[in-house]
Amino acid sequence: MSIDIRLRLQHPAFCLDTALQLPASGVTALFGPSGSGKTSLLRCIAGLEPHARGSLHLDGHCWQDDARQLFLPPHRRELGMVFQEASLFPHLDVRRNLEYGLRRSPASARPVGWQQALDLLGIGHLLERAPHKLSGGERQRVAIARGLLTSPRLLLLDEPLSALDYQRKQEILPYLERLQRELDIPVIYVSHAIEEVVRLADYMVLLDRGQVIAAGTPTDTLSRLDLPQAFADESSVVLTAQVEQIDARYRLARLAFANGQLWLPAGKLNVGNPTRVRIHARDVSITLSQHDDSSILNRLPAQIESFAPQADSGHVLIRCRVGTTPVMARITLRSFETLGIRAGQTVWLQIKAVSLV
Repeated sequence: MSIDIRLRLQHPAFCLDTALQLPASGVTALFGPSGSGKTSLLRCIAGLEPHARGSLHLDGHCWQDDARQLFLPPHRRELGMVFQEASLFPHLDVRRNLEYGLRRSPASARPVGWQQALDLLGIGHLLERAPHKLSGGERQRVAIARGLLTSPRLLLLDEPLSALDYQRKQEILPYLERLQRELDIPVIYVSHAIEEVVRLADYMVLLDRGQVIAAGTPTDTLSRLDLPQAFADESSVVLTAQVEQIDARYRLARLAFANGQLWLPAGKLNVGNPTRVRIHARDVSITLSQHDDSSILNRLPAQIESFAPQADSGHVLIRCRVGTTPVMARITLRSFETLGIRAGQTVWLQIKAVSLV
């Protein structure tokens, strides 16, 4: 099952031209700088750009096909959409805003029921409140619940956290993680915040000036050596790890992943829970031997796989493997030459615990 997108739209600043096959499950993130075409592509998928040309199929359902002169208008596409602003009806309380979403489908056809939506978004206690009495995070949670109650085959989220401050983002992200874990509805999530993408996405698409630069899992995509400079600064890997120990004295958590372990600040982590960890290339240093007299807690044996000099910055981006797990490192060209880095070489990677989130 997949979402097949072949769409082209002439934009005043660029031409959006995409050919993608996205998974019909989990969260797909569209990521890129402002003006890269993320929202334009989302609008095309929603049917809000009637001048878009091409085809769009969702799990065997055709929403657009120019060859057949078929174009379903937005109200006939089985999707839910949430924008940067919650856009709740100000004259209706939360309950009646949600009931509006229910009207689009019969009870027998609803993949997400009323109580499930309330529980997933944690909004059961808000039903009698007016929108103006909600926080920004609460409004967005209600908007997402309303989108789910329309019984969508696809949920589109257009930078739903961009209007929120840091505290409100941290409030709503756990609810979005629950959607990612518990729902069987594909989500396309637009963001220019890489922290949101690596925390939520199962698959990601990098866009720049309307073109697809790369697509794949977050680790496969962000660990490529051929990314343009605009994306190379985000070089990293995303590991799924299990919390094995909490050291209460030092407020550290020990996480196990496929080929090793990492220490990082415990925060709100709990033993036994899975979590995602992003290791940024700029936070990884390389030594030729193990150093036990170091403040750096995470020291991992690795093998150099490949590398690419970054001519404009005087850096070298290096792809390593810790067992079968890829890890990226960014070091200066001077350090690269001094250490005599070569493919196949065995080295030690050092990663500061405080750099991991």
